[in-house]
Amino acid sequence: MTTERRFYLTTPIYYVNDKPHIGHAYTSLAADVLARWKRMEGLQVFFLTGTDEHGQKVEKAAETRGMAPQDFTDTVSQAFRELADRMNFSNDAFIRTTEERHKAACAALWKRLEERGEIYLGHYEGWYAVRDEAFYGPDEITEKNGQKFAPTGAPVEWVREPSYFFRLSNWAERLLAFYDENPDFIAPATRRNEVISFVKSGLTDLSISRTSFKWGVPVPGDEAHVMYVWLDALTNYITALGYPDEATEAWKFWPADVHFVGKDILRFHAIYWPAFLMAAGLPTPARVFAHGWWTNEGQKISKSLGNVIDPLALIDEFGLDPVRFFLLREVPFGNDGDFSRRALMGRLNSELANDLGNLAQRSLSLIQKNCEGRLPGVVKPDAADAELLDAVAALPAQVGEALDRQAFHEALERVWVVTRLGNSWIDAQKPWSLKKTDLERMATVLRHLHTALRGLATVLLPFMPETMGRMLDQLAVPEDARTVPALATLLPDGTELPPPSPLFQKIVDEPA
Repeated sequence: MTTERRFYLTTPIYYVNDKPHIGHAYTSLAADVLARWKRMEGLQVFFLTGTDEHGQKVEKAAETRGMAPQDFTDTVSQAFRELADRMNFSNDAFIRTTEERHKAACAALWKRLEERGEIYLGHYEGWYAVRDEAFYGPDEITEKNGQKFAPTGAPVEWVREPSYFFRLSNWAERLLAFYDENPDFIAPATRRNEVISFVKSGLTDLSISRTSFKWGVPVPGDEAHVMYVWLDALTNYITALGYPDEATEAWKFWPADVHFVGKDILRFHAIYWPAFLMAAGLPTPARVFAHGWWTNEGQKISKSLGNVIDPLALIDEFGLDPVRFFLLREVPFGNDGDFSRRALMGRLNSELANDLGNLAQRSLSLIQKNCEGRLPGVVKPDAADAELLDAVAALPAQVGEALDRQAFHEALERVWVVTRLGNSWIDAQKPWSLKKTDLERMATVLRHLHTALRGLATVLLPFMPETMGRMLDQLAVPEDARTVPALATLLPDGTELPPPSPLFQKIVDEPA
């Protein structure tokens, strides 16, 4: 039964100028795991993802392919829906910025800012990167072979056009005070320091409209202008909750608990977005978490190198849950990481197949063989049992605490400490030998192993929902008992367990 506690988390909405890649899957995977965990804790969760479909870059990409912008965005947006399906993401909604409700929300936010004196008409000139949909200051520009570039490596051009401006310069001190009062707003800490340093260096008013292209949300009252894509895009987080109607049931989820973003778009989310919201008199999100980038076998990922990682190809080769596990296990979330097929195979074979899979298969096979496939009765644990059972009982709180910090790798390491303990414990207890010497002790050991496996499978369910669902099936845990609070309720003695089957298949590397 859910409570009135609510949790709202979002991915960035993904830009539809190209097909999905590993970075998109990574961000959404983190959000999915946290959403699933919060539901298991009993919270009402709203998990949002979607696509960002306006802007000059999209207009040009559509033109290159000989398509109308709407037809082009329809096609690419569908690819992101398919990625969400294939990755088994549990998002509650999928938003597109070409939806009419979103255009209405953008217009309402614009008018609110305008009425409060936060918007004025002027003209803009400066270095603009079409690829980033962003302007850059002269001190951020580098030059190579006569071409000027943004810090991201995107080429820039000098642009001058009429523009509406948001009075961002008025918000620098209030933003710094906001960061000081909300030290957890930007994570990890290194990113927080970068943002604060940027704001302290001085903010200029932000150009928030364009006249040089038409593929965007029209500015209310002046349709010669379309809204700057980032004002349009960021608004999606409140569009999905019914804005501007703040009386909807969904609006109760605002403000967001976590916005997950890549580090390349942190500035927009940690500076522009809270400034827009504060200027509009709306609550600000609790946290923006910026994760790092992946390289591929030590190389920067790029289309020109031909080393873009296709998450769907990985799933086809290794299976969905091993890929989900690897992406959050291999690298501390927030750091840059290197993707390696050998590392993925190593994690699958060693940690999934050997550690967890083998512990489950051994334990459940022994119950099947020696206890007529029924769950042995509960017996008061002795000191040797307490070492394992106490560690298992502590796991939900430990995993929950790590996930609240978005420390996914720490959560998994804590689970694996207990998994390794389970393997050493079964080796020490030798239930296969106890059958000849102490049947009651054998049954007790097997019951405790079942308890440990149930705890492990439950806390791993958000990471590997399909495989851990099958593990809980083999443990005979009912669907409605696969939550954190339900772990406190033991399964009845004598519960019939189905015959076990292997959870993970080892990967044998083909010789070069």
